[in-house]
Amino acid sequence: MDINTLLEPYKTAGVNLGLERIHGLLAKLGNPQAKVPYVHVGGTNGKGSVCAYLSSVLAEAGYKVGRYTSPHLIDWRERVWLDNRFIDDASLIGALQQVTAIAPADSSDRPTLFEVFTAAVWLYFAQAEVDIAVMEVGLGGRLDATNVPEPCLLSIITSLSREHWQVLGPTVAHIAREKAGILKAQRPVFLGNIPPEAQAVFQERIAELHCPDYWVTPAIATEKNGQPWASWQGFEYPLVLLGDFQLQNSALAIAALQELKHQGWDKLTPEVIQRGMGKAVWPGRLQWVDYNGQKILLDGAHNPAAAKALANYTHGLVDQSDNYLPTITWVMGMLSTKEHDQIFQHLLRPGDRLLLVPVPDHDSGDLPTLEQLAWQIMPDLKEVTLFDDCFTALESLEKTNENSEQLTVLCGSLYLVGYFLKRLQSSH
Repeated sequence: MDINTLLEPYKTAGVNLGLERIHGLLAKLGNPQAKVPYVHVGGTNGKGSVCAYLSSVLAEAGYKVGRYTSPHLIDWRERVWLDNRFIDDASLIGALQQVTAIAPADSSDRPTLFEVFTAAVWLYFAQAEVDIAVMEVGLGGRLDATNVPEPCLLSIITSLSREHWQVLGPTVAHIAREKAGILKAQRPVFLGNIPPEAQAVFQERIAELHCPDYWVTPAIATEKNGQPWASWQGFEYPLVLLGDFQLQNSALAIAALQELKHQGWDKLTPEVIQRGMGKAVWPGRLQWVDYNGQKILLDGAHNPAAAKALANYTHGLVDQSDNYLPTITWVMGMLSTKEHDQIFQHLLRPGDRLLLVPVPDHDSGDLPTLEQLAWQIMPDLKEVTLFDDCFTALESLEKTNENSEQLTVLCGSLYLVGYFLKRLQSSH
């Protein structure tokens, strides 16, 4: 029995937010989540980076730490980590079998795939007797399967923008109400880049639950021995993940770690935090890879805020000698539900090339429609070409011999990045 076979019966449930089913599953399993002290990380962008920082430092401190994130890029096991290594097949299958044995797969109230998987994660962490878990919200927060009341140590809201509005609500304020649903009574909450129209929503919830609240400002970029470092409230640490937005993400992690130290996690010394921050890894986000002799930048950039962050990074890759940024070739695939116009507006520049590709095994945006939209938004593009596959698109660059003077970026969907990385991995 493999992972996909175990999960297949629950795929048809789709996205169906609610807590009744997950609470029922966990109760049948003996409420394993009650044995797992955890940090809850929600928000629009930056969740994965913050989880990577936290779990890296906690493992460096010698704690037995579990980490749960989504989605995965290549393999389901990437979602579940223990001590900075992802779960082995046997352990994940064993936990899933225990859940599927008591989860109705053929009834109207069957749990969703995410609920089944999350229940298995709680069970695995409890059976592994982790000291602490870092849990990333799957979608929204208030009705997400990760949202259990106890024993939550603190909550983090990394950022907020208009994402998944079809499910969470049409405005930033609606989305903020769903994200604020992970706050727990009298437990600290750390907030990052929250737009003004959402701040009042969080402040209301904070007052209602009497949460100590910390509105964390970004760290300051520094340098040590030629390497990127950062300073937050006088504490200095290495910054190994790329992009200016990591100044905010890393500051949230540092603030949360200092709170954990205050709560009695005494192994979190400054030296341990520095070492752990320097070992953080988060693939598929501003990640450089070699492909057939060319450097390619990978990034999900699946919503407007993430696209803006990617644009800031790529536009910062300027040759200091002549202030010239080479033409960017965007190899892009996007899901049909995304805000394509805003993503294009952030990324595309005059003279850029756009190679549009589908996102395999997902509901991709219609390529001819995207082509038309791209020309409307940026009429001065060098070209827009449609391809059946991202590898075919990349091979076209090799044939034209134009890629040497270009920056090539594969982006638009984490599922597309995962498809690329899986194929790249299998070829080595």
